[in-house]
Amino acid sequence: MSQEFSTSSLCVHVTMTHKEETMSEHLSDNAPIPQKIGVREFRGNLTAYLRQVRQGSTILVTSHDEVVAELRPPAASYRPRRQPGALRGRIRKSEDFDQTPPDILESMDRDL
Repeated sequence: MSQEFSTSSLCVHVTMTHKEETMSEHLSDNAPIPQKIGVREFRGNLTAYLRQVRQGSTILVTSHDEVVAELRPPAASYRPRRQPGALRGRIRKSEDFDQTPPDILESMDRDL
């Protein structure tokens, strides 16, 4: 896909590969443009880039100008976090919960 942007006397021509075009479709309109870095640069500063991702940035890792990985924060979990005590007062146990039924006691007394 080829696009041209122009402002007054400045004209910039951008060519995107199919992979980059597909990735840009997945990004929302208000999301910042992902930062592109090479594999060697990423490997050398791994901790700093992971910190940026944790803070919400998206990073595209490239090798020979081809995107090989996309790093972004994980999607929010669809399962709500467990809240201890949320079922308090809703669970009841029967009165004879800790008593062994007579038929089971008889079967344990029998010879095998």
